[in-house]
Amino acid sequence: MKILTILVVDDDPVIRRLLQQRLKKENYNVLVAADGYKAQSILQEKHVDVVLTDLMMPGDIGGIEVTEIAKNINKNIEVILITAHSSVDTAVEAMKKGASDYLEKPINFDELFLRLDKIANVQTIFRSAQELQHAMDVTEHAASETIQALEMKTAELQGLLDEVENILRDHDSSEEVRITRALDKISGI
Repeated sequence: MKILTILVVDDDPVIRRLLQQRLKKENYNVLVAADGYKAQSILQEKHVDVVLTDLMMPGDIGGIEVTEIAKNINKNIEVILITAHSSVDTAVEAMKKGASDYLEKPINFDELFLRLDKIANVQTIFRSAQELQHAMDVTEHAASETIQALEMKTAELQGLLDEVENILRDHDSSEEVRITRALDKISGI
């Protein structure tokens, strides 16, 4: 299973550091951003599989906006929102805009890791499906070329058979001449 790259976006340095340490301990690649502006910059510059973002942050770019930015950059980026209990309705609204899940504060790390495992499994299945589709496309293309080549060869052989038949039906020539001409035609295959 692929190791996920996770972007942690939180204006609280303690939560940001805690998430970073716990995620790294579980062998995830971790990037951090103190606000939505920095998150936007990272999303534009680096590959990210999952954004783990605080819903409420100061400035014009909060968790909902980070979700929209991430989805505009790559629709396959998964976004998990971190929210206080009072903003669950807002988190649900953010999920309508593309967030895949939300967690309430204080963060239950077992729950977070289960969700990340689920995301990793889905991405692995998705990648496998893409690879299978590519293999099927290559096979279909090769089969199409083979069928086309066989159809051309069949048409060529049918034309040759028609010529041999015409030679053998030509009663203006002797039987020996017709057979020799027919054999000469066939030997050129």
